[in-house]
Amino acid sequence: MTTPDLPPETNTNAPADPAAPESNDSSAALSAQPDASMQEYYKLQSHLLLTTLVMAAVIFISVWAVYSLNIALNYLIGACTGVVYLRMLARNVEQLGREKGRIGNTRLVLLVGLILIASRWNQLQIMPIFLGFLTYKAAVIFYMLRTSILPSQG
Repeated sequence: MTTPDLPPETNTNAPADPAAPESNDSSAALSAQPDASMQEYYKLQSHLLLTTLVMAAVIFISVWAVYSLNIALNYLIGACTGVVYLRMLARNVEQLGREKGRIGNTRLVLLVGLILIASRWNQLQIMPIFLGFLTYKAAVIFYMLRTSILPSQG
């Protein structure tokens, strides 16, 4: 039974045209889903990067004050390498669903190369460089603790 006073596009009993495109509501909902999740991913990515940089700056100044500029610069080299590693990891995770089925391990070449250079060059010290590299992991742990203790703020 059709309703004569409604226009044909809003008539709920009218047969659907098979050549017509899908409803705008359902296609918009499907396309909005990945966009919202990617926006959330980009927000997480920028938050982790910012937290890593702030932690690296605070630790660099602290190490400089407590130890020496040489050790602080070694830490900073490791922290900068950790930031580059985090960016490469974020890029690989972003491409995971689109292009390839797994994440490569080429990022580890950064750390291995840096440790090899530090072991050969007398001015560089391995321990501050390695601890600087791990600063990004401290930022991830900080984010995880913050979101689990104080959920849904923002």
